[in-house]
Amino acid sequence: MSIEESSVLELDDIQAAALEPRPTPYAGAYLALRIDDRRQGRELLRRLTPAIDSVAAFDPERQVSLAVALSFHGLKALGVPEASLATFPEEFREGMSARAAYIGDIGDNAAENWEGPLGSQDVHLVLTGLAPDAARLETVVLLVRDALRDLPGVVPVWQQDVHVGPDEKEPFGFRDGIGQPAIEGTGIPGTNTYEEPLKAGEFVLGYEDETHGIAPVPQPEVLGRNGTYVAFRKLHTRVAAFRQYLRDRATDPADEELLAAKFVGRWPSGAPLALTPDKDDPELGADPERNNTFMYGDDPEGLKCPVGAHSRRMNPRDAVVTGEVRLHRMIRRGTTYGPPLPKGVLEDDGADRGIMFAFVGAHLDRQFEFVQRQWVNDGKFIGAPADKDPLIGVNDDGGFTVPRRPIRRRFKGLPPFVVNRGGEYCFMPGLRALRWIADLDT
Repeated sequence: MSIEESSVLELDDIQAAALEPRPTPYAGAYLALRIDDRRQGRELLRRLTPAIDSVAAFDPERQVSLAVALSFHGLKALGVPEASLATFPEEFREGMSARAAYIGDIGDNAAENWEGPLGSQDVHLVLTGLAPDAARLETVVLLVRDALRDLPGVVPVWQQDVHVGPDEKEPFGFRDGIGQPAIEGTGIPGTNTYEEPLKAGEFVLGYEDETHGIAPVPQPEVLGRNGTYVAFRKLHTRVAAFRQYLRDRATDPADEELLAAKFVGRWPSGAPLALTPDKDDPELGADPERNNTFMYGDDPEGLKCPVGAHSRRMNPRDAVVTGEVRLHRMIRRGTTYGPPLPKGVLEDDGADRGIMFAFVGAHLDRQFEFVQRQWVNDGKFIGAPADKDPLIGVNDDGGFTVPRRPIRRRFKGLPPFVVNRGGEYCFMPGLRALRWIADLDT
């Protein structure tokens, strides 16, 4: 198919969860299933597919959604032909655990330390349900339970309940989920008016991308077109350690709050340092029309927002860095799990809390994996090779620099504040592809 023929997005075939923004607040759940009987697995897809909204059919008023994604081993378990499986990219076929060291998952993050069954070959199908509240989420849960009835060959193996409160704050206490790209042809606006919409092929297979080409589409075309890749990760947050590290190095409470903002790149309200470098501005942070409308080009030295701050690393925008920023943009979804650590507490209470992170994009290698290897766990692109992301980097006595005149502030001995408890690479097929898989007869 030529680029001209593929330019109009088939929004009626793309799963809504791939592109549509999530509601605020919301409750959700991730459910991983193992498929022991391929025919029963296909029957599950037949039952679930009618309940999955496309982008075209998504009702923003209802805001209840169900998504289906499959690992490489899941596609095999469902009987997708070997000739088709071979057309998926190498990184997807290998899976996240096999590529853990390559993307920086070492030490505490290494695959042998992951929460079972994450990282094993038992995660075949991942269902994600979201709703504005727990009561409406229950309708999705009941739907899934009903779909699983009389299918003993499809086994639930893992579940993670998640939530986002009205303040949209993650466990460290910072407003999250602010920066999302605009995508050509979707009608879904981005959150930064200074950023030109990205080509649809960066996020959905079968369309022109930012290289002016089309990424390889798994075959047959009915299987790959309108699909996308998802990388999900359970990120445990060491909130008490983060607070204690800042407390030990700050001169007073105001300095402690400033240091935390310098690490993150935003104030707790969501107000960016690029727009308000000296103090928080809750009104700005709460305004979706303004809280992401900025660039970094006027702050080359990082005097307002450090060049190594977490949010600036994840999206350098127009800052001068090694590489082309638009080739590494991605849709990022972060969802909180576990109870919050009460404000002011500096000792870990043993609770499991963190973020369920999900990447969505058409290029696992040059989007998710590149960002993990280069922007999170290396500093060459900003001219600081030894520095990693101060918040989510795999730090083992790492460092972080806060530019300041006349003398910069240099922080050493950073412990790992975020630890990956496991995850997987999945393929989120289009609706026609789900029906094609369900109708396989081998």
